[in-house]
Amino acid sequence: MSEAPARPADSSGPAESGVPGPLRANAVVTVLAFAGIVVALMQTLVIPLLPELPKLLAASPSDATWAITATLLAGSVATPVVGRLGDMYGKRRMLLASLALLVAGSVVCALSDSLAPMLVGRTLQGMSSGVIALGISIMRDELPGERLAGATALMSASLGVGGALGLPAAALLADHADWHVLFWASAGTGVVATALVVRIVPESPVRTGGRFDVVGAAGLSTALVCLLLAISKGAGWGWGSARTLGLLLTAVVVLLAWGRWELRAGQPLVDLRTTVRRQVLFTNLASLVFGFSMFAMVLVFPQILQLPEATGYGLGRTMLTVGLVLAPQGLVMMATAPLSARLSRTKGPKVTLMTGALVVAAGYGLSLFLMATVWQLVLVSCVIGAGVGLSYGAMPALVMGAVPVSATAAANSLNTLMRSIGTAVSSAVAGVVLARMTTSFGGVPLPAENGFRVVMGIGAGAAVLAFGFASFLPRGQATAPAVEPAEGRLVASAPGANSRDEATGSE
Repeated sequence: MSEAPARPADSSGPAESGVPGPLRANAVVTVLAFAGIVVALMQTLVIPLLPELPKLLAASPSDATWAITATLLAGSVATPVVGRLGDMYGKRRMLLASLALLVAGSVVCALSDSLAPMLVGRTLQGMSSGVIALGISIMRDELPGERLAGATALMSASLGVGGALGLPAAALLADHADWHVLFWASAGTGVVATALVVRIVPESPVRTGGRFDVVGAAGLSTALVCLLLAISKGAGWGWGSARTLGLLLTAVVVLLAWGRWELRAGQPLVDLRTTVRRQVLFTNLASLVFGFSMFAMVLVFPQILQLPEATGYGLGRTMLTVGLVLAPQGLVMMATAPLSARLSRTKGPKVTLMTGALVVAAGYGLSLFLMATVWQLVLVSCVIGAGVGLSYGAMPALVMGAVPVSATAAANSLNTLMRSIGTAVSSAVAGVVLARMTTSFGGVPLPAENGFRVVMGIGAGAAVLAFGFASFLPRGQATAPAVEPAEGRLVASAPGANSRDEATGSE
């Protein structure tokens, strides 16, 4: 299967060509990490508003949940598409487009007083979800090899940092200001991130050009929407309902047809032959179950914190307290990013990923005994955050070590998508468990304490499964050449090698 030759970008970027110096490199990393945090903030923005959304938007509770579902679906569709477009036409260009969508969506939400415009705005916000994958890919193109591991680990951690810090900030604003202020704040931070990217981040010199795979994009988008819609709405519709089963069946059929198309396409949206390489395949599988494992805690802790103390296991706290309890996890993820990079350099990213999985499993194990007080929940969340920080820092290195340089953004976007699917499945599984394991409190069914423990136990099991997938990764780091002479196309250099290297060889 041939691929259009990679070609240099135009000189429209703000920075001079060549590897940036230390100050320029630091600035690029800081700006990209900030952009990742801004996008992650958007994802937690409406959580404090969820109980009030039906009243605020004059909608039913089931309809109001589409404010979450719309963002999930839009992000799942946009992430792989934007990644491929970034490889073809410029990663910085698509990064700016994604941030523009975030700003536009935030403004639409800020001006909304009913459900329809809110859903439009949340959909536009969700379409910015590819920023983190694009940022990691830009780092591969722009940074010297010795800086790459630490920078990509920090960029990966920005997802957790933004999510953890966004919750208390959003809760505080929701308690003391009109709810529209949340979205104006999101728009403002998006504008700042966009201005910084324009000023600091250069355009990538690596592009593939070629023709965009419209059929492949449509097929993958259809399959993802059907799959994630069934997962996210299955509990409300009924897991055995015709609607849920029909969507799942459609997802399977479309995915099979899409895979057949992609294998025959000259310039596919996703190079399936690359994704089944051992290093890419098992990294993506680990990402899938990590997304599941990480989100289990986010589903359990807020409920325990807010349930009445009279239940015997609830702590009777506010949403602001929930945010403050989860915020240290994001800070721990950022603090472990340098450790993840150092461990990957000395022992290899496989060891880092496996270590992170064990730490996450240990954190969930602790939660089975430590969920009675606020400080215990903070401790558990920090342990889990440390493990997630280690693992998320290793995943980009593993992916980029086995894919062509010209497909970096698409490969990182697919890895990000796998985490998102894991998160959606985690939400569905936890919902089923907590709906079935209930206790009566004042005549009202509430999730039972043992239900929470089961969910946390499943999270521990998912982390162990991620460890198992990681154990199948090759030892060391897969190294592919920079150019395939037979086809003249750019392919993967060693992880940490700069994309401007002139090495040649054959696979």
